[in-house]
Amino acid sequence: MSKKRGQKYDRIIEAAVTVIAKYGFHQAQVAKIAKEAGVADGTIYLYFKNKEDILISLFEEKMGAFVAESRRKIGLEQTAKEKLRVLVHAHFTQLEADFHLAVVTQLELRQSKPELRLKINHVLKGYLSLLDELIQEGKDSGLFSSELDRLLARQMVFGTLDEVVSNWVMAEGKFSLAKQTEKVQKMLLDGLVGKAT
Repeated sequence: MSKKRGQKYDRIIEAAVTVIAKYGFHQAQVAKIAKEAGVADGTIYLYFKNKEDILISLFEEKMGAFVAESRRKIGLEQTAKEKLRVLVHAHFTQLEADFHLAVVTQLELRQSKPELRLKINHVLKGYLSLLDELIQEGKDSGLFSSELDRLLARQMVFGTLDEVVSNWVMAEGKFSLAKQTEKVQKMLLDGLVGKAT
């Protein structure tokens, strides 16, 4: 089903982020989302099949916008090292700017049914492809070892960023995610062994 875009669609997406973050996916009834969006319950079904469709759609919207903006910012940089820093910073600042979205991505998307998880993984592919390209560029430029396993490296980079954000969510946003950028980039580049050893 192709989505009808527009102000109501956008309001429903934003309302879903807020309601799912507050109540959890299972307790986030369509009526609550409609009320938060300021639309009638039936209006939701003009745009979405059901609550699962809303969840997938909001992830598609937010992840799509994030990947597009990250690609734009990375395109302004010359080296793989700077591109990695920009990506880490973009990952952290987007989620820091929207705590409700961070709760949804870090907690609620993971508690979904297997068929939902498959759709979520499909949406995530755009971001993982971006990481793959960055890692390959790092290998080609000599920044990363030519023997680096690209898939494993991608899992480690994504896993690191994901875990830092999860800890931030569990700490209820009590520290700055953006301020973790340099430390995380340094650890990703230098690993656990210092340059002097």
